[in-house]
Amino acid sequence: MHLHGSVTPRLASMIRDWRHASRMPDRAIQIDVAIDSDEDVRLLRGALLSAKATELAELQRWDSRLSFGYGTDSAREGMSAEVEQRRRRIELLDRLIEGLAVADGSTER
Repeated sequence: MHLHGSVTPRLASMIRDWRHASRMPDRAIQIDVAIDSDEDVRLLRGALLSAKATELAELQRWDSRLSFGYGTDSAREGMSAEVEQRRRRIELLDRLIEGLAVADGSTER
């Protein structure tokens, strides 16, 4: 995974560590998406990458708030839960992007 923009080294390290510690999924689902052309595949990949970028930005925002100690103890617990949820969403988006690349026979991941 390549991280760009203003992602802090700490956040990038946390994401890498979390991804490596992730276990294999307990189950898999198959999603069939009707497309009209190869261009649709590129557009879908772009939409998934855009969603991932949004999640990364939100993860960084929540992580910064957490690391700067904003809020009460209970508020920080909620922020920790939000950070974990954002990480999970990023992982799932990565899986979708990879699945799309495999289904399309693409080397872009």
